[in-house]
Amino acid sequence: MAETAFAAARGLFEQVAKDLTSPDAAALTHSGLEDLLAARMREVTRQLFQDHLDLRAVRERRAGQVVDETGVERTRIERGRRRILATVFGKVTATRIAYRATGSADLHLADAALNMPAGMHSHGLARLAATESARGSFAEAVDRVNALTGAGVGHRQVQELAVAAAAGIDAFYQALVPEPCTDATLLVLSTDGKGVVIRPEALREATAKAAATKSGNKMATRLAPGEKHGRKRMATLGTVYDTEPAVRGVDDIIADPADPAKECRPGPRARSKWLCGSVNDTAEQVIAAVFDQAEARDPAHRRTWVVLVDGARHQLDLIRAEAARRNVTVHIVIDIIHVLEYLWGAAHCLHPAGDRAAEAWVAGQARTILAGGSEQAAASISAAADAVGLRPGSRKGIDDAVGYLKNKAAYLRYDTALTEGFPIATGIIEGACRHLVKDRLDITGARWGLSGAEAVLKLRALRSNGDFDTYWAWHETQEFTRNHQARYRDTLIPAA
Repeated sequence: MAETAFAAARGLFEQVAKDLTSPDAAALTHSGLEDLLAARMREVTRQLFQDHLDLRAVRERRAGQVVDETGVERTRIERGRRRILATVFGKVTATRIAYRATGSADLHLADAALNMPAGMHSHGLARLAATESARGSFAEAVDRVNALTGAGVGHRQVQELAVAAAAGIDAFYQALVPEPCTDATLLVLSTDGKGVVIRPEALREATAKAAATKSGNKMATRLAPGEKHGRKRMATLGTVYDTEPAVRGVDDIIADPADPAKECRPGPRARSKWLCGSVNDTAEQVIAAVFDQAEARDPAHRRTWVVLVDGARHQLDLIRAEAARRNVTVHIVIDIIHVLEYLWGAAHCLHPAGDRAAEAWVAGQARTILAGGSEQAAASISAAADAVGLRPGSRKGIDDAVGYLKNKAAYLRYDTALTEGFPIATGIIEGACRHLVKDRLDITGARWGLSGAEAVLKLRALRSNGDFDTYWAWHETQEFTRNHQARYRDTLIPAA
């Protein structure tokens, strides 16, 4: 049987080889040959797959005893039971023995040996759909999957495959053992948020109520001033990474005007970076997940925990509450870039547009803040505004900067942070907001359902962490356990 098992595939291959000797093939360009072989050899490969399944069907023998998870034995069999499997090469048919009992669902040991999916689409097709959905729009993913496989999958199928593929990512990270570190290695946490345009039915309750309240005042032909096309639901992102302390001073961040050519010492370098994000979960839940990851890396709380934030009050409240709940000491540092934005807002009140003196003024104030003088800088900014006689309506940038520096003074101790070797910028989480959310979920015209947005965000974080291949192997093992192993008791089933 083995000698003739692949006769159909062999015949297709020989036909392709014969056709390549024809005059028509001799007239093809190299790209024409590529197109021809891509289409014809896909069918050869599909037939090889089919021939192999047929060989398995011929070789399958009845098992001695098949008992399901409830203890019901399958005492009857039906040969020739078929199911369709859509693969990356095309559709094939698996023929196998069905083990039967009255009032119970049929079991198929051959499906366990193949680790067949619960649905029609193969794990390879699901993996491709997940990869392409995370990379570009669902429409582009459909085109790409069909161009590569000829599977003919639709938009809804690709989205459902991506959602199912992402379902185990949280459990995967809970089971993943972090790399060991010394107690001297800093443990850095950071969170941020980014709005995602969501379809009305997926809005959070408060946002939906606000939208409903305003809907009665909408104009029919255009937006009112300040009104936006879509409503957003906040995606919360978090990151945890390890880094060795890197001691620096003010001159390493902003050059001393008296010695601008001085060589700057490098800052801390992130390693073992982990990103997460969710549109479905609240900010409180995501921050708890970030702390879970940090605690998995340092369960005894022996390392120094640094939390980098942008200074939002709600964010700070949640972080402090989570740290208190876990009885862990955290060093909260507000991102220096956000501070600089406030300084520039003040500078625009004091200097005309394009005035290069504004740069020197901002640098001077920033150096004072980096040296631990945030309240000193606040007093200096107020004095500068008073000196030029700014009227109340012209000093919003001044008042915002002064208020920020005073209210956040406890988190602006950059002198201590630099001496301890802490990072002082949220570049990693800011970059994650752009890469994970803006570059994919914020594409023009996108209006997301909750499940699709959640799946894409988690898949993009998984890929950014470099864990996709490891996750997929784990995912297939979980599929085997869930779809096959869990359905049997005292039955020797083939391992996937």
